Amino acid sequence: MEPSSHPPPFPVPDTDRALLGQCRVETFRSGGKGGQHANTTDSGVRLTHEPTGITAVSRSERSQHRNKAVALARLRRKLERRNERQSPRAPTSVPAAEKRKRLEEKRRRGRLKRLRREPPLED
Repeated sequence: MEPSSHPPPFPVPDTDRALLGQCRVETFRSGGKGGQHANTTDSGVRLTHEPTGITAVSRSERSQHRNKAVALARLRRKLERRNERQSPRAPTSVPAAEKRKRLEEKRRRGRLKRLRREPPLED
């Protein structure tokens, strides 16, 4: 079996400040409800983790600081999920009863199709 194409693990920094140091921070207008306040304030935050390219976005809060904290928590979860190793799946065989059922279904379909054929011409 070939090796998994899982990316190599990336050490997730312990502190938010260190993790934020590895990110590109973009702010934007979050849109949606909020009227004048939402239309004038760049409260949406997008964090892009430079080494891995993983992004996290938050635009649910009215405060840019709260959105940055939420996006940072999401990014941390994504990085930790990326580092998890999944055990390889063990291949299983098809049970004999299932094989019999499949073959019987094929025979039944074949019989139905033969009945639909045009009858042979009689001389």
